[in-house]
Amino acid sequence: MSIGEMLAATVPMARTLNLEFLETSPERAVLSLPDQAEFHNHVGGPHAGAMFTLGESASGAIVLAAFGDQLSRAVPLAVSAEISYKKLAMGAVTATATLGRPAAEVVAQLDAGERPEFPVAIALQRADGAVTGEMTVVWTLRPNS
Repeated sequence: MSIGEMLAATVPMARTLNLEFLETSPERAVLSLPDQAEFHNHVGGPHAGAMFTLGESASGAIVLAAFGDQLSRAVPLAVSAEISYKKLAMGAVTATATLGRPAAEVVAQLDAGERPEFPVAIALQRADGAVTGEMTVVWTLRPNS
């Protein structure tokens, strides 16, 4: 099962928004939110909540790609999120997520008995490449008790 299929199966909101998983690797996750009238805002672009969900889902995809081998001993959880809307988004929007710390550092903290936290940076872009938003989600790997 791919990471996209796993997220779509376990996170109903990803299914609801019909998110498309274009790339999922430990280095980068790229998801797309298709242009859908039922998720538009008052100016005809994607609603801020839909764009937030797109970005948060991209961050979750890279976390699963980078730390999926740790799921037997820790659960990934979002700790906090911040988003800035930069330009009007119209049409389909793409979210590209990257880890803010090397995965090996995070795993080393987990190995040391700590509960690591790490940021994931997300760029939201419309089809012409313009960055419409920037987001950071801080994640943790909570050790299983």
